[in-house]
Amino acid sequence: MSHVVEIPDFLTATLGFAVYLIGAEINARVSALRSFNIPEPVTGGLLASIVVLLLYLLFGIELSFGLTARDFLLVLFFAGIGLNARLSDLIAGGKPLFLLLILTLATIVFQNVIGAAGAVLFGYPAQAGVLFGSAALIGGHGTAIAWAPEVAEATGLDGATELGVAVATLGLVLAALVGGPIARLLIEGRNLSPSRPEEEHSVGLPDDATEAKTQINHLTIMRVLLYLNLAIITGYGLDQVISAAGLKLPLFVPCLIMGIVIANLRTAVFPGAPKVSRTPSLALISEFALGAFLAMSLMSLQLWTIAELGLAIAVIMTAQTLFAVIFVLWVLFPVMGSNYRAAVLAAGFGGFALGATPTAIANMTAVTKRYGPSPIAFIVLPLVSAFFVDIANAIVIQTIVNF
Repeated sequence: MSHVVEIPDFLTATLGFAVYLIGAEINARVSALRSFNIPEPVTGGLLASIVVLLLYLLFGIELSFGLTARDFLLVLFFAGIGLNARLSDLIAGGKPLFLLLILTLATIVFQNVIGAAGAVLFGYPAQAGVLFGSAALIGGHGTAIAWAPEVAEATGLDGATELGVAVATLGLVLAALVGGPIARLLIEGRNLSPSRPEEEHSVGLPDDATEAKTQINHLTIMRVLLYLNLAIITGYGLDQVISAAGLKLPLFVPCLIMGIVIANLRTAVFPGAPKVSRTPSLALISEFALGAFLAMSLMSLQLWTIAELGLAIAVIMTAQTLFAVIFVLWVLFPVMGSNYRAAVLAAGFGGFALGATPTAIANMTAVTKRYGPSPIAFIVLPLVSAFFVDIANAIVIQTIVNF
């Protein structure tokens, strides 16, 4: 019998900052983590989740974290992604966006084939394969929880929600670990480098950021915060319009869209105004928001839910991980151009296919901080993973559940 301890939002945020800094300290001391581009919040977050697991196993204490602050940081981060999106990059990203969407659709289908085969192998209904597949992996915790009741109704499966959450939890852990090594293999193995190394970083400052730091002051930070807030405020308004139209999208999607609109309108109307997009200040705030979000997400994982599924989840997730790695290396990378941007997208897609968009961006951030910027990658992947994939995933999942 476990005893639930509620951790309030403010304390959760405080612990998240501490976990992030612990991860940064460990990465600074362990060269292997830096070599394989493991993000700092992943290191700290996974360590904290193990501590939470031990508290549960040894003392029956279940920590329940308030995550309101975490969810706001995700909205803040995607507003920053929108502010970084130049119209020229959106046009240039048209072909990569289309190709990545097609590859994502293929991944959704293959994940569900693997999930259905594994489900049948271990005595689950075939339709439950979506909970071992794209509903929990590409979809993440939210999609798994949303579709679990429909799977349960269609199949009579008990514990469908717990199954989806467990798969999504393990997927998030795996996603945080595979992207960096994939990028290292591709970039160093093929001696790849950015086509525009002089570009500012979209998220995070480069490891040798001495010069960039001199461009950060109280005015640049305040300017960025003002435009982030404007993107979020107008994003809330757009979200109301979208909801009234009968569509359901995560809040961060309209905030990302309004960030794009505001940034490009500002450039067109006030071309001589001080920069906000692609500035070290915006990159720094974006990295803070993403890192803190990921640290809080990982430290709040309930890893004990994974153990309850035993052999089934171990075998099926091994198959899903092998598929994701092989697909990224042998299909996505060559299709996307076999260049540096393709390698950065490979790192992101490795995280996105198994986990969630923030994990994908964290993987790409760790890679670009070390090897150089790739602005279009930071526009293309979020647009696919935060918008198009929800629609495509819903269609595929609904078809399988109704089959």
